[in-house]
Amino acid sequence: MSLVLPFRALRPVRSHVRAVAAPPYDVLSAAEARLLAAANPLSFLHVEKSEIDVPDATGVEDRRIYERARANLDELVRREILRREAGPAFYLYRLRMGGHVQCGIVACASVAEYESGLIRRHELTRPDKERERMYNIDAVGAQTGLVFLTYRGREAIDRLSERIAAGEPEYDFTAADGVAHTVWVVSDPARVKEVADEFSRVDALYIADGHHRAAAAAGVARLRRQRDPGGADTGTQRFFLAALFPQDQLRIMDYNRVVRDLNGLSPQAFLRLLRERFPVTAGFAERSPGRAHEFGMYLDGSWYRLGVSPEMLTSDDPIARLDVSLLQENLLGPILGIGDPRTDGRIEFVGGIRGMAELERLVDRGGFAVAFSLYPPTLEQMMTVADAGKVMPPKSTWFEPKLLSGLFVHLLE
Repeated sequence: MSLVLPFRALRPVRSHVRAVAAPPYDVLSAAEARLLAAANPLSFLHVEKSEIDVPDATGVEDRRIYERARANLDELVRREILRREAGPAFYLYRLRMGGHVQCGIVACASVAEYESGLIRRHELTRPDKERERMYNIDAVGAQTGLVFLTYRGREAIDRLSERIAAGEPEYDFTAADGVAHTVWVVSDPARVKEVADEFSRVDALYIADGHHRAAAAAGVARLRRQRDPGGADTGTQRFFLAALFPQDQLRIMDYNRVVRDLNGLSPQAFLRLLRERFPVTAGFAERSPGRAHEFGMYLDGSWYRLGVSPEMLTSDDPIARLDVSLLQENLLGPILGIGDPRTDGRIEFVGGIRGMAELERLVDRGGFAVAFSLYPPTLEQMMTVADAGKVMPPKSTWFEPKLLSGLFVHLLE
């Protein structure tokens, strides 16, 4: 059973939705966000990534960042760019990227179910990133970014979504990256009950993307309980903002790696060590692997194909057989000296949407020595790991298209 509730979203008026809607805060650097929002005072980046408006900020502990986020949100409300829904509602959210379409329900999910493990996770969070998001949520008094949840699909929910989508949408626009976003409001009490009842029959929810948002929502709920230990824990902080999509509609892309140096090795010495562990083929024209257990590597202006030797695949552990694990345990750790990719500043992660040209650019001109392209894991692999109560290595999954920020805000009361 999964608890999924309607809520009164604070959301853009229809005439301003395209200006307000913005990429999620964690897919852009501060410089990229500042450039994107510079000519658009309505961009939700001013709320979710408000450091762009505090140029002399000293880091995530600088409270001015979060005070500015609250002021920016209040200004959007004051100008009636954002308005509160009259009553509790669900929202049907459809994204179309080329030929790919996915359709999900925006709702509130339970912090208690997240904390108990009923909402399953597959990734560890970084304390600094979690803390930064907690500061934002607590200061703003709202959850502003969607946690991307998935579930094993149910025909009844698919049919219900189709009936909702037959009506007139509230929003229907195409973002700057070419992705079409369409939203329907589900406020009729009978239809709201139908949505909640259908999700109550879903055995488990899984975090696909947004682990830091979910952890931060739970952290703020704990923080507010500590501030008022004698009060009844009945506020909306008991729930977090989420979008729920069936797993058969989702697409995972590759999540690639770049490393700043070769751990003191020359390119020739590095290649010699690689060949002791991996089958290495020079001239990998495809650059991106076409199947699991294969890697691309860009080094010193050339692409190589790395295979996987049979002895690397002897374990039945679902995590050990993941390509991200094979790369970490057989190359990044023992050869390049990257012990913990969650905390090691020598490694960075590059979403597959940026393409192989971005890996080449980072190595040729961006201060990195080597890049690795990976084949993406499957949804079933992700769910199997989560069902086992385990976690995947960091930055294992990259989902596209991304859910926009600013379309729905969940106020904490």
